[in-house]
Amino acid sequence: MRDYLLTLCVTAAVTYLLTGPVRKFAIAAGAMPEIRARDVHREPTPRLGGIAMFFGLCAGLLVADHLTNLNSVFELSNEPRALLSGAALIWLIGVLDDKFEIDALIKLGGQMIAAGVMVMQGLTILWLPIPGVGTVALTQWQGTLLTVALVVITINAVNFVDGLDGLAAGMVCIAAAAFFLYAYRIWYGFTIEAAAPATLFAVILMGMCLGFLPHNMHPARIFMGDSGSMLIGLVLAASAISITGQVDPDALKIFEGSTREATHAALPVFIPLLLPLTIIAIPVADLVLAIVRRTWNGQSPFAADRGHLHHRLLEIGHSHSRAVLIMYFWSALIAFGTLAYSVHSASMWIVLVIVALSAIGLVLLLLPRFTPRAPRWAEAFVPPRYRRRQVRPAAEAAEAAEPSSSYEEDEDEERVPVPAGVNGATALSALTELPDRRKAGTRG
Repeated sequence: MRDYLLTLCVTAAVTYLLTGPVRKFAIAAGAMPEIRARDVHREPTPRLGGIAMFFGLCAGLLVADHLTNLNSVFELSNEPRALLSGAALIWLIGVLDDKFEIDALIKLGGQMIAAGVMVMQGLTILWLPIPGVGTVALTQWQGTLLTVALVVITINAVNFVDGLDGLAAGMVCIAAAAFFLYAYRIWYGFTIEAAAPATLFAVILMGMCLGFLPHNMHPARIFMGDSGSMLIGLVLAASAISITGQVDPDALKIFEGSTREATHAALPVFIPLLLPLTIIAIPVADLVLAIVRRTWNGQSPFAADRGHLHHRLLEIGHSHSRAVLIMYFWSALIAFGTLAYSVHSASMWIVLVIVALSAIGLVLLLLPRFTPRAPRWAEAFVPPRYRRRQVRPAAEAAEAAEPSSSYEEDEDEERVPVPAGVNGATALSALTELPDRRKAGTRG
């Protein structure tokens, strides 16, 4: 665990430190598109945040390669190299799209090629554990098609949800945390070395998102762009593929004993079929709804609009920050609820906790204009909008309302009126608003 924490910290630190210079580079390169009709922000914001995230990925893999306990992942498996190859390709496509706005079909083709590159290097689904049937081996074509489909769906689901400041990075970070706990349990609890690559991918993905989030929270100073959203989507898909199709269910020795005992013990194996879907449940639901909505309206499935889930949260009255927190809440509830059920499937209190938290989430959705107030002792640690308003005495309020006369005006000096609509900077610098004091016959 210490080596994983070190890898996480290095990845987050490199991503965080590089995001500032990348922002300046994006501004100099002109990667600041104009405000579109579907955008939520009001000022042009630079993209290309995926550059810092990609170098954070490279730093995490490099550090893990030099650690004693994680070096075996690179020696016994080719999956880290496959991930780096596919990530580099999808990152280059994203950088070009952030700068030149590539066509959607070209990006889709690039996503398939990146998935194919990973498949060629061994990162593919080899078999599937199916309840009631057991382990089903897949042919080469079946494994390739399933792998490419999972990669493309995950990439586009993350890309679709990237519509608010800090939304995509935070949701993927929550998903990666849940997936790391699950993969680490399979690797450390069942001593299965085949789960080590997925554990490493998940912890590096957490570091990439945590390092980028401070720059991307509302109001965002930089966007990750497609170079970042497609990159973290590919890494998330690679983690799911690695532990779903590479770990042999028979190695867990769970199909022993009675049928009932084997069924309960098989849950840790069957959960990988659901966990990759549950951790991106909200992005995938948004993706499916967007495709249905656009097709129903006679538009292209790739046409942009303002009908995403985060847009609807803003329309019903939620603020930008609260809409992001609500999406965080539901992502964490689905991901960690599924994780808890996979560990203790026989515990009824887990189901009750999930139901109670779901009720709390529904109440938050129905109170868009409710502003929580922090207690008195915590007001110094929260933003001003969450502090209680202090009522001042009537005399003090009346004194504050009187005009201030702390300076004396020169009665002999004529004051020049400033026209309405001119701010302080232009009033002092715009010479056209000042009286013309040039003598007749002189040249300006």
